[in-house]
Amino acid sequence: MRLEPVLDDDPREILRGLRGALHGAGPALGLGLVHDLPAEVHAGTAVVITTSGSTGVPKSVVLSRDALTASALAVSGRIGDGAWLLALPVSYVAGMQVLVRSIVAGREPAWLTGAFTPQAFSATALKMVSTDHGSRIPTYTSLVPAQLSKLLDAAAHDSTVLAALRSFETILVGGQAIAAVTLERAEAAGVRVVRTYGSTETSGGCVYDGRPLRGVAVRIADGEVQVSGPTLADGYLGDSAATEAAFLREGAGSDGAGTRWYRTGDAGIIENDILRVRGRIDNVIVSGGINVSLDRVERVVRTVPGLESAVVVGVSDERWGEASVVVVPRSEALRRSESTQLEAARAAVADEIGAHARPTRLLLVDDIATLPSGKPDRETIRAAVAALH
Repeated sequence: MRLEPVLDDDPREILRGLRGALHGAGPALGLGLVHDLPAEVHAGTAVVITTSGSTGVPKSVVLSRDALTASALAVSGRIGDGAWLLALPVSYVAGMQVLVRSIVAGREPAWLTGAFTPQAFSATALKMVSTDHGSRIPTYTSLVPAQLSKLLDAAAHDSTVLAALRSFETILVGGQAIAAVTLERAEAAGVRVVRTYGSTETSGGCVYDGRPLRGVAVRIADGEVQVSGPTLADGYLGDSAATEAAFLREGAGSDGAGTRWYRTGDAGIIENDILRVRGRIDNVIVSGGINVSLDRVERVVRTVPGLESAVVVGVSDERWGEASVVVVPRSEALRRSESTQLEAARAAVADEIGAHARPTRLLLVDDIATLPSGKPDRETIRAAVAALH
């Protein structure tokens, strides 16, 4: 099967190409940071998404028609069927899946034009309100936490934005951990949010509010979250070693069948049948001879008022070997109380994790560097902090 790289993020063109790829009538699509990919892929492939991820290492993930369709059907089975609004880059799996769900449901999606702003989002969302034989058609969208926070900030003083947020049957929020205070703000505002967990390798979100979608299984092996089910990618294009390392097969017989498990690289636990992700296994520093999970520190720091959007990175430290630094967008409130906020963050981390995990600095920046997916670009942030440090 031919692979056709898509260099333009025009949703109309990608929607048209996806229809052909999903129905087997057109070539597979190459989305994202496509670099020298082969011209041919195996039959059944619908999309190859090349993403740098938070580590900056490009990976070309092969997603089949069956995996994408299984994901779309599982999502509609969990939250219902309706019309979707695309508010994320279509080269990002969560954005691309909005189009896939629309195709599978037989509905035309809506999408934003230009930059993401609360006003543009609201105008598009409210235009989607429609009925079918007298019944309102439910609407859905997918966002990253930073987008939801921006919308909630605007909704606090703009009734149109609030009405737009409330118009959705469900808003899926994923891509990274969402601060508890943001969820509380959404609930208080009457906004229906579902937290999603997944990755490109699982065709996007496959665990909703801690519970796997239909057909998906989750386990913890040696502290790592592992996922199986029909939504798994086929592997990494042109990299059999990486595929074998990330995708395990158990119980395989002579025919090669068996259960495939994807190693997420995330630490987690399952409590009362609910998956709780603790952060990346490899996002750890050694400070004073003690391992410190930066993801865990970041979650605690984000509970401090004013630091909900903070990113925590590790840098070299003469005294401790490595130490964590809190990076947060600049604001008038923070400028006036920078030392107070740092002490509040240090106290919260000491209370929740221990004194050894306390961040050493709080750095104000004009903007948090992000990847096209909306996730913090941790490599860029870390390099900038290291240069200042």
